[in-house]
Amino acid sequence: MNIESLKMFCSVVDEGSISKAARLRFVSQPAVTRQIHQLEEVYGMLLFERVDGKLILSEAGKTLYPFAKEIIEYMKRSIEAIDELRGTQDTILRVGASLTIGEYLLPGLLGGFSKRYPDIKFSLTIGNTPTILSKLDNNDIDVALVEGAVKKENFIVEKFAEDELILVAPFHHQWKDREKIQITELPEEKMIWRESDSGTRLIVEEALKEKGILDQIESAMELGSMQSIKSAVEADLGVSLLPKLTVVKELKYGTLCEIKIADFHLTRDLWMVQKVHRFQKTGLRHFIDFIRRNEE
Repeated sequence: MNIESLKMFCSVVDEGSISKAARLRFVSQPAVTRQIHQLEEVYGMLLFERVDGKLILSEAGKTLYPFAKEIIEYMKRSIEAIDELRGTQDTILRVGASLTIGEYLLPGLLGGFSKRYPDIKFSLTIGNTPTILSKLDNNDIDVALVEGAVKKENFIVEKFAEDELILVAPFHHQWKDREKIQITELPEEKMIWRESDSGTRLIVEEALKEKGILDQIESAMELGSMQSIKSAVEADLGVSLLPKLTVVKELKYGTLCEIKIADFHLTRDLWMVQKVHRFQKTGLRHFIDFIRRNEE
């Protein structure tokens, strides 16, 4: 057995067929089949079964897959570590961030980190929280910065920042000059939401549900980015509960206004998430230490 056989096995699993794995790795289908048979001889069990013409993992294949992924990942990390020691490879840190953090908070963090560690380069992936956590689980990124709940047991999760969620409205809104509104007044306006699986939206919905008014609020629309929501609010299409860090400029220049709600203070925690690895990249250790110091 060699590492290439494990890579081929994982490719077949990930692509769902031998033909797709062969195209992806630029080899013939018989070559793929040979690699799989070699693994099956090593383990003494079939790794795939044919059901109604479809290739599916056997129980042995399901057991082997996470081990194979881990072995491949550690082989890759060992090569990177030796190359780094020899000075023949740049240290590239793969950071994933949820949309709000990636657009509004991470640029400043990366700028400060790069001044301290100029030799470490970044590969940045931005998406919604479930997408980023999936990429972390698949070893596509080294660390994730997300908002919202993180429930995976094989993740190391720690809070690195906190952000307030505030109600924003057009600058000339009827509530602008009021010191506070009551939460029961909120259904008088239509709400502009983030997409349903957004971490921010889940926090807002849970808070409004606890206050007993979620079902009373009429939805104006769902939009996929903070910028589009801010533009919609500015155009007087509704109001929205948004992270304060995303509207700093709009509040400063008067294109939006904050409406305070009596007895309603909503914050969300921002999380730094890692997978449990026996060996950690040097660059990742520096980045995690930097984030922790920044929190202090």
